[in-house]
Amino acid sequence: MSNLGMIIEERSRDIGDFLVGRLIPFRKKRMIGPFIFIDHMGPTTLGPSKYMDVDQHPHIGLSTLTFMLEGEIMHEDSIGTKQRISPGSVNWMTAGKGVSHSERTPEDMRNGKVFTAHGYQIWVALPKELEDMEPEFHHIEGENLPNWKDGDTKFTLVAGEGYGRKSPVPSYSPFFMVEVKNQSTYQLNVQGNLKGEIGICIVEGAIVACEQEIEKGNILVSKVEDVCKITLKPNSHLLLFGGEPFAEERHIYWNFVSSSKEKIDEAKKNWENKTFPMMQHDSSYVPLPG
Repeated sequence: MSNLGMIIEERSRDIGDFLVGRLIPFRKKRMIGPFIFIDHMGPTTLGPSKYMDVDQHPHIGLSTLTFMLEGEIMHEDSIGTKQRISPGSVNWMTAGKGVSHSERTPEDMRNGKVFTAHGYQIWVALPKELEDMEPEFHHIEGENLPNWKDGDTKFTLVAGEGYGRKSPVPSYSPFFMVEVKNQSTYQLNVQGNLKGEIGICIVEGAIVACEQEIEKGNILVSKVEDVCKITLKPNSHLLLFGGEPFAEERHIYWNFVSSSKEKIDEAKKNWENKTFPMMQHDSSYVPLPG
């Protein structure tokens, strides 16, 4: 997904053990572990004349994680991938030294019917020594992701490692992303189950943390390892994400992420000059922001 207009939440607030904001990056917290950008797509109604058409655009220095809750997307990229993603599955594209891709509503869904598109596009920065790796793409079906239950609360390990389990999604640094869905009030325990910085994205419902209720649409970022108790209100839906932070700062410009400003400048020039790796069968082109 192209970061056409990054949102930085300036009204992030401190509630004790957590910072609370709308999306990352926000003013008081630029990254959570290696996670550098989260885009909440929808929920939005598509069809019969409005569809998703994200034209060809570039990335360097990161992996994109696409996780759909409703609707489907067709992904195509400059390394020859063409992969449809359905709810619960994972598209994991590692840009490395450079990749271009597009994301569109599949052709067979452009049939005049109305449907909902809802999901998350997440960027995970690569460690410095792998920023110039060859691009890769992996698709993991939802049925192949580790999942388990605690009472009527369901857990899915979308990516990385946590709760004594490991996702089949390739990982290049220590991180995690866990989906949690509950029916009844639930006490969430992350101590000893997740390592590193911890973010909590409230997709639906609400949680109580540090004696404050936080509703859907917010992200909480833990400031300490020993966080206060987290209570999920009934029928909530969370994404837990984070991991070990990098020693070096990461720079971000548009869709480019790197520990080196020079590499970002080079990528900008290559995209403007159209010497960047391009898709063979897609002539669309998103210009560099002015």
